Order: sequence, then C-alpha cells, then structure tokens
Amino acid sequence: MTRWTPDPTFYPSPREAVTAPAEKLAYVAAFDRTATRPDAIVVLDTDPDSPDYGRVVGWTDLPYVGDELHHFGWNACSSALCPTAPHPHVERRYLIVPGLRSSRIHVLDTQPDPRQPQIVRVIGAEELAKRAGYSRPHTVHCGPDGIYLSALGGADGAEGPGGIAILDHTTFEVRGAWEADRGPQFLAYDVWWHLTQDVLVTSEWGTPSMIEDGIIGELLLGRRYGHAIHFWDLAKRRHVQRVDLGDQYQMPLELRPAHDPTKSYGFVGVVISVEDLSASIWLWHRDGDAWAVTKIIDIPAEPADPANLPDLLKPFGAVPPLVTDIDLSVDDRFLYVSCWGTGELRQYDVSDPLHPVQTGSVHLGGIVRRTAHPSAPDEALAGGPQMVEVSRDGRRVYVSNSLYGAWDDQFYPDGVGAWLAKLDVDVDAGGLTPDERFFPHGEEFRGLRVHQTRLQGGDASSDSYCYP
Repeated sequence: MTRWTPDPTFYPSPREAVTAPAEKLAYVAAFDRTATRPDAIVVLDTDPDSPDYGRVVGWTDLPYVGDELHHFGWNACSSALCPTAPHPHVERRYLIVPGLRSSRIHVLDTQPDPRQPQIVRVIGAEELAKRAGYSRPHTVHCGPDGIYLSALGGADGAEGPGGIAILDHTTFEVRGAWEADRGPQFLAYDVWWHLTQDVLVTSEWGTPSMIEDGIIGELLLGRRYGHAIHFWDLAKRRHVQRVDLGDQYQMPLELRPAHDPTKSYGFVGVVISVEDLSASIWLWHRDGDAWAVTKIIDIPAEPADPANLPDLLKPFGAVPPLVTDIDLSVDDRFLYVSCWGTGELRQYDVSDPLHPVQTGSVHLGGIVRRTAHPSAPDEALAGGPQMVEVSRDGRRVYVSNSLYGAWDDQFYPDGVGAWLAKLDVDVDAGGLTPDERFFPHGEEFRGLRVHQTRLQGGDASSDSYCYP
C-alpha cells in the first residue's frame, strides 16, 4: 500500500528516532522444533499501563510446518526517507518472515488489527531459487529501494554461494540477486550498510550443511566456518574488499553499523575462538582508502566441571560465552552483547568505539549457571540471552533464549525451554535491571521456542538513517 504522506514511524535522523513514542506491542518469531506443528508470530503487550502487560495478546499460525522462523523484519522503515529513495511513501506495515529450513518467505499484514497479523502472501522456495538463485533465507533488512534478504544457500541444492536477494517493497516479488560482482565472497550471514557512503557490509556463517544439524566439531577445529567480513560498493553492487579476522575467530555474525550516517564504523560479534573458546567484538573502520578491523573486546571462556557440560564441551572443561547477537542503541552509545553459552547480557558504553567500557551485566540461564529470572526465582532457566532488541529510545532491551533448533539441542541437551525477558536501562549512568512484570515463558508459548523480537513502530536494529 502507498501513502501520500510519510509513515509517522519513519524518522530522518537517529536523534529524532530516539524521541519516538514507546512501543506498545512486540512481535516474536516462535518455531516448533519437531516440525510437526506450524511456527507462529506471537504478539506481546509491552504497554506497562495495560492489564495485559507482558502477556501474549495475539497469535498467528503459519500455513505450513517445518519453516523454523529466523530473523524477520519490516517491509519498509526510516531508510525510505533517504533522498535517493524511490519509495518514500511506503508504510511500515508488513512483516517479512523467512523460514530458514523451508526457504519459504511469509508476508504478514499488521493492519487493521496489529494484534492479529494476517498472512497475505507466501513466497515459495522455488520462486526464491528461480528468480534470485538462493535458498535458506536468513535476515531481512528494509532498504530505501527494496527489501534486502540475506540467504545462506544456493539454488537447486547447491551449498552456495550465499548472498542477498531483493524483494519489492509493495508487491513483495523477488526481483533477483543483488550482487553484480561478488568477488571472493562465498559464505553469507548478515548484511548492513552505510547508506550515505554507498557502502554495504556482509558477514559469514556457513553453508546449509555446515549449520543445519548443529555445529560440526571437525569443521570448527578445522577453521572452516566463516572468519571474514566483506565490503561492497552499494550503488554498483560490486565487491570491494575482504577483511579476514584470522581463521581462529570462527563465525563473525551480527553486524551493527553506527546509526549516525556521518560515521564510518560498526561492530561485529565473533562467536568463538578455536584457540581458547573466547568470544570477541571487533570494530570495522576506515584505514586510509581501505577498511580495517580491530578487536576491541575479549570475553573469556569460564572453567567448568566436565560433568556439567554437554558432550560437545566436555573435552574442554569450560563454557564458551558464545556471542550470538549484538545490538547498538540508536544514539550509538550502548552496545549490548549476548553471551548465550554463559547466560549473560553485557552492556558496554561505546561512545569511544575503540575503547569500550563495560557498564552493565545481567545473568539469565546459561549452560552451567541456569540463573533464574527474579520473577520466578525457583525456575532454573535453560538457554540464555540470545537475540537482543533495543527500543528506539534506548530505555528497554528485550532478549529471547533460542538460537537455532539443532544448536539449542547440542548446548542444552536437556531442553532449552522458551522465555523472553525485558530489561530496563539506566540511560544516564548505564546498567540493566530485569523487569519483574515482564517475563512470558513456558506454556505461554504453547510448546514453541522463541527466537527474535521486533517492536511495533521500529527498533534499534531495523532502521537506518540518512540524516545526522
């Protein structure tokens, strides 16, 4: 649908986005690990003045089974206000929801009732393969000229290369592959950009066979998973530079560029080092005419009794942090780092990006700790803070606990459960506090696992801006 005036949830600059009204709903991707029931988009009430605060208030089952919903996003966002955008009047109305295992893409309309999104289209795996040459869609980002969809696999059973497909903002048709010249890039994961600088950045995980049945120890120790990020000419769709972090740093996943469009830096989280099981955060930045990366945070593994560890970790006698998501507040001040293995969410002040300072930490779950939520102190939690979402004003952080079905089962073999927590942020001094009123978990999700959260009206990881 096309509007005659810009969507009121679009903001030209991050400074204005920070003043946006608080979200009243959150949309959550939930999936059935057994693939015998449909996955669902679950709607949570996030209005603290509502009698339903912290509860499930909407539920939309998908039409098929076996999707394993992953990173979903909006059809349009603040990037539509960029001066080169050909679609400045689209609405932030539709959720684009990929199934990582099925390669299906679901389009859900959040109007007229935002609590009951309706499925309006399903793009089959065959259309994605035929028109873009890709499979296993992973991450959705709303760009100024279309919907960018990263994919891990190739078409017709090909392991790769993975890459980016483009969908139309309004018809949702698959336009084709984004890349005109991919250079040495083969593995794929996340995609982000510096819009005003015509720079696109991608990261690496693995091909479908490398990830769909869990982490493969031989490949990990053989340093075969991704360990580089790639820089592209956004306008020409051409690969410019590959920057290798070093093959001991396996799986640089989530990319978080500065929201300020005048800045030329961003953060990438590395899941694990094969040398010591640590995790790390790296900063990409300009180095003359080229790009460089600098490691700015090391998070060490924690020693543990092998008897308390899953089989994969017993030989090491330690719990790796397993940084599986990071998120950057809209004002570019706080970076949030999820340590899914140790069950910790860390907050860093990154006002000086090269010299971060830790300002907060909350433990929930963890492979060994199993830290309970304050509202249910007798319930040991499995899983840990995994996907992270930050409100536009930076005052609320939402975390969900499932990573990916097969990986959940490896690291939490007794079950990962299902929970989602909200943390309140001290935006002046830093620090995080769990909200005891907001902890949907267990049977509230009807036996499904919960992966990612999107906030009504936008959030810190869905929008990008062209004005400072």
